[in-house]
Amino acid sequence: MPHSEWITVTAIGGIALILALAAAVTALCRRIRQPAVIGEITVGICLGPSLLGLFPGDLPDRLFPPEIRPHLGVVSQVGLLLFMFIIGWEFNGGALKGRFRSTGAIWISSLALPMTLGVGLAWLIYGSHDVVDGKTVPFTEFALYLGVAMSITAFPVLARIIAEQGLQKTRAGTLALGLAAADDVLAWCMLAVVVALTTATGTAGFLTVMAWSAVYLVAMLWLVRPVLAAVGDRLRVTHTQYVPVLVASGVFASAFVTSHIGIHAIFGAFMFGLVMPRRHDSLLHRVAMPPLETVGKLLLPVFFVVTGLSVDLTTLSAGGVLQTVAIIVVACLGKLGGVALSARLTGMQWRDATVLGVLMNTRGLTELVLLNVGLSLGLLTVQLFSAMVLMALVTTGIAAPVLNRLLRDDDRLPLVGSAAGTADVAEAAAAPRAGVAEAAAGRGRGAH
Repeated sequence: MPHSEWITVTAIGGIALILALAAAVTALCRRIRQPAVIGEITVGICLGPSLLGLFPGDLPDRLFPPEIRPHLGVVSQVGLLLFMFIIGWEFNGGALKGRFRSTGAIWISSLALPMTLGVGLAWLIYGSHDVVDGKTVPFTEFALYLGVAMSITAFPVLARIIAEQGLQKTRAGTLALGLAAADDVLAWCMLAVVVALTTATGTAGFLTVMAWSAVYLVAMLWLVRPVLAAVGDRLRVTHTQYVPVLVASGVFASAFVTSHIGIHAIFGAFMFGLVMPRRHDSLLHRVAMPPLETVGKLLLPVFFVVTGLSVDLTTLSAGGVLQTVAIIVVACLGKLGGVALSARLTGMQWRDATVLGVLMNTRGLTELVLLNVGLSLGLLTVQLFSAMVLMALVTTGIAAPVLNRLLRDDDRLPLVGSAAGTADVAEAAAAPRAGVAEAAAGRGRGAH
């Protein structure tokens, strides 16, 4: 068999194994009321050096030889870009309008405290992770990156957990959805700045990246968005067979542009989703969303395995284990603690405030996307990357069992008559974002 054909056949066999194992472990996670992302991350880690690599015969390299990993990487990026596009398309900023007066303090603390603790953690561990592949990691970029990594919330897995727990119309559930959406948009913007700082050559290079990024944003908002709106209004049933292909083309083209600008391809996919027409009952949405969402969901397990192949828990020394524990503690203190404390100070009861903090502490796939960006940029060592992946697993995995202990059956009904503000509760219950979350959870993408 020619070598090129062997690479193709081996990659196809690897993808078959990945999808089969992901389906089996995801089904198991459903039975224990854990999101699919937990099972898929676990599959990726187990197929890598952390578990399979412990057995004789170098099994990870036999199953996924170095020659096929770039091909798996391309497949995983297709799934990831479609996932980011769907997240952007389903984002609804309308639910946040008029609510910052009552939730502003919670939102600020949900970002400020974890970012501050993340920068402090960076100062403590920088000496152990300041060199990646023989190159010194600048402290500024390293600290900013860890701050962003600690402040992220995974909106998809959050929507899934809220739907499963019956919290769609409670104050904690609707606040969590709105806060997570605002958190993630700001966090992605900050990550774009970190990427620009890391990839640019000097101050002039950074300013050039920022200038082109501004041009890109203006073009997307003032040119692409009106064109897409006009196309959506004129779309007819006879055109529907071409729509998913053309939308996917736009996603990848936007990702291509942002990648060349220097702010990573995921931002282009996310931004293309943001400028898509927002009407979820439109023909455009009904025709384009299902196939693109299905393809993204199908290919995401490949992304998890590519990630897992980079996780090597065997590299964690005793000091590395302590750092991992510190990372998990800082992540929980910053997000869960910061949100719960600020929510209590704004008038919520301790139990409701803790529920809100637990929801906001879930990181899931969104954290993995961010971690892969850091690894590709050379900001993370393998040891630190592995520790951060474990943190994402723990913070996501503890949500369901903790909520099950905190909540009673009547907590899953809409909150009324609360001293924290009945008007806010009614407004939150009517927020369109909750409906979007329910729809997302119902289709299954929210499992991530």
